[in-house]
Amino acid sequence: MGPQVIRADGLRVSDLLQAIIPLFELDSYAPPVVMMAAVEGDALDPTVEQRYRQALSAQAPCPDIVRIDRFAFYDRAQKAFAIVITGECAKYGNILLKKGVTP
Repeated sequence: MGPQVIRADGLRVSDLLQAIIPLFELDSYAPPVVMMAAVEGDALDPTVEQRYRQALSAQAPCPDIVRIDRFAFYDRAQKAFAIVITGECAKYGNILLKKGVTP
């Protein structure tokens, strides 16, 4: 049985982050924000990460965003509690959040 799939069609990831970050704590023991690293010869659009950082820092200082290779990203996504499908079209715009203990 895989992760629960939640549809948020039409929403950008940054908008969704702004909505959910106030609702739970990110993990403070392991890197809580992970994005996929670009494959060799490909380029990242820095505005994507900037939008995510801005959304994540609305409640507290933005944690570091760790980048991992695509196969490690896929492995972690398969083990996720839930996958949210958005309308985000940005290349390398996928993000993994690790929830911490919510008081």
